[in-house]
Amino acid sequence: MCLICDRIEMIKNGENPYFVKELETGYVVIGDNQHFYGYALFLYKNHKYTELFEMDIKERTLFMQEMTMVAEAVKRAFGPEKMNYELLGMGDAHLHWHLYPRRSGDIENYGNKGKGPVWWYPMEKMYAEENKPDAKELEAMKKRFLEELDKVLTAAG
Repeated sequence: MCLICDRIEMIKNGENPYFVKELETGYVVIGDNQHFYGYALFLYKNHKYTELFEMDIKERTLFMQEMTMVAEAVKRAFGPEKMNYELLGMGDAHLHWHLYPRRSGDIENYGNKGKGPVWWYPMEKMYAEENKPDAKELEAMKKRFLEELDKVLTAAG
């Protein structure tokens, strides 16, 4: 199994503390590390495809629509200046979106005078233990995120 499949199994077994909500095409989770406060992921439900273009147009469209609704909920719940989106896959070839809420100064002086993609920030700092929310903070984040996600989904009909 891959890391994403392992995380999905944890969701199915009620063992993933970062799980927020199941949608038709994927699972919404808060990221383990919160240097970029509100960082979330949208995990495609199965490992059938590793590329967006492999999906039939109907499923791909729904997956993209749901991802953008999750991103909107992140924006509403955590108030960033800008959202960044990543769908990479060399580390884990299971389709999943990284949704990064961005704020001025969040990569300090790294990159182009403090501006640039999240991967210009040192990984050891991004994934430092102090960036993990404690249980109380995680629950508060999930509650706020879920409230906004439900509003976005309701508005979409």
